[in-house]
Amino acid sequence: MKLLIVEDEALLRHHLYSRLSELGHVVDAQGDAEEALYRIGEYHHDLAIIDLGLPGMSGLDLIRQLRSIGHTLPVLILTARGNWQDKVEGLAAGADDYLVKPFQFEELEARLNALLRRASGFTQASVSAGALRLDLNRKQALVDEQSLGLTAYEYRILEYLMLHHQQVVSKERLMEQLYADDEERDANVIEVLVGRLRRKLESAAGMRPIETVRGQGYLFTERCR
Repeated sequence: MKLLIVEDEALLRHHLYSRLSELGHVVDAQGDAEEALYRIGEYHHDLAIIDLGLPGMSGLDLIRQLRSIGHTLPVLILTARGNWQDKVEGLAAGADDYLVKPFQFEELEARLNALLRRASGFTQASVSAGALRLDLNRKQALVDEQSLGLTAYEYRILEYLMLHHQQVVSKERLMEQLYADDEERDANVIEVLVGRLRRKLESAAGMRPIETVRGQGYLFTERCR
């Protein structure tokens, strides 16, 4: 998934960028609300992690502005303020969850995973379509509980298609799951990865669930639960 971090503390921002990238996310890290607003307007993100104590425009005002223009991006607040009034204010502004500093990274990861699942309409840590199951926590694809043997990029594509099943997903959106915004992109890579996925799914499960919608992108036709 593609995550936006808005955190002015450089060391923490770098730490979050590194750890979340290691988990397989594409991460866009910014130090102030104004730049974050620009990035949100220009690029797609699946979730934002926003510190409340930002310089200039505060994290609360950033969230309020996003909600005022109808942006539904899931938001996890980071705050050094632990009293309940600040938590209520953040949630009332439009945030979906909050985490008080200092925190354990494992808790942050668990909260992010829960928000990403809920944003796609899933409540469990796995998504299934027939004999195919994704373990969203371990980032594994299994057929009849045996590993499908996907590469990291193949898994990212399959996960995104299954979480957005019955929706046409463009090549551009899939490329955002693989590359940072400033990286050179090649649409042919998506075609190669989808081709590999199709072969592996047909070989292991007899499934052909990924349909090409000409001129628009790809559709995962099986209903997922």
